[in-house]
Amino acid sequence: MAAATTSLHTLSPPPLKPSLPNHSVNPIHLPRLRRRRFASSRSAVTTKEQEFGAVAVLESASGRLEDSAAAASGGGGGGDGGGNEFGKGVDRAINAAIVLAAGSFAITKLLTIDRDYWHGWTVYEILRYAPQHSWFAYEEALKTNPVFAKMMISGVVYSLGDWIAQCYEGKPLFDFDRARMFRSGLVGFTLHGSLSHYYYQFCEQLFPFQEWWVVPMKVVFDQTVWSAIWNSIYYTVVGLLRLDSPITIYNELIATFWPMLTAGWKLWPFAHLVTYGVIPVEQRLLWVDCVELIWVTILSTYSNEKSEARIAETPAESTSSSSETAELTSSISAKE
Repeated sequence: MAAATTSLHTLSPPPLKPSLPNHSVNPIHLPRLRRRRFASSRSAVTTKEQEFGAVAVLESASGRLEDSAAAASGGGGGGDGGGNEFGKGVDRAINAAIVLAAGSFAITKLLTIDRDYWHGWTVYEILRYAPQHSWFAYEEALKTNPVFAKMMISGVVYSLGDWIAQCYEGKPLFDFDRARMFRSGLVGFTLHGSLSHYYYQFCEQLFPFQEWWVVPMKVVFDQTVWSAIWNSIYYTVVGLLRLDSPITIYNELIATFWPMLTAGWKLWPFAHLVTYGVIPVEQRLLWVDCVELIWVTILSTYSNEKSEARIAETPAESTSSSSETAELTSSISAKE
């Protein structure tokens, strides 16, 4: 019996192990899956690199904009500050030399008008006759070369007027803008003196009458037609000398045309009652240029304040662009 039992156990098959679901991957598909996983990880790395590259570019652009804004506003380190102070000192020295040289030349010409007759003269006699004989020399120049004499007067007056305007705006005496003063003086020399010479002759031919009402008519014509023409010429030529674009010149001319024309009505009608009622034709420009010392101060201030305001807006625009770039950079970083 025992032997029969043993034989049955020997002949019975071994128990089967419970089978589990087969999640193994077919070896044939392994290379394809590995390639897909590698490609997805590679694309994720590439996207990250692109985002970091965009951030770096934006940060670099932001830094350049901030540097340009700081340079435009006069910012800088200690070395730049020292260089700026040295440059300003040199500019002041040059300006002082120009003013002193021009003043010395004018005073010397005035006082030495009678140098050929000084023998035996006292200092009192030299000072007494210098103004009178200088006037005689001016009248002689008007006879021999009237246009050039008036051009010289207008050039000097327009240069002085612009210098006075800069001092009135708050600049120190020797801290003026030489290029701006040169532009104003050049316009006065090349255009105002010569054009005024021919304009006053034309005005006499246009109103050849001697009645009392002729003087008010000349004043009205002067303060409407001629003032509009001359103000437009002045603003256009000064803008061209500043190398402004035609659109900028046109916009500034439109913005200042009517204010300047009406501003002249507060000064010139009273001065021109003397111009056309008392002063002879050949002497009118000298009288007008004396009054122009006040008027050129106003004219130069109006002409340059628009340009300076436009230049001052440039650093502000750069700063706003820099802030916008910084905001865009921070938003990209937050998305990461």
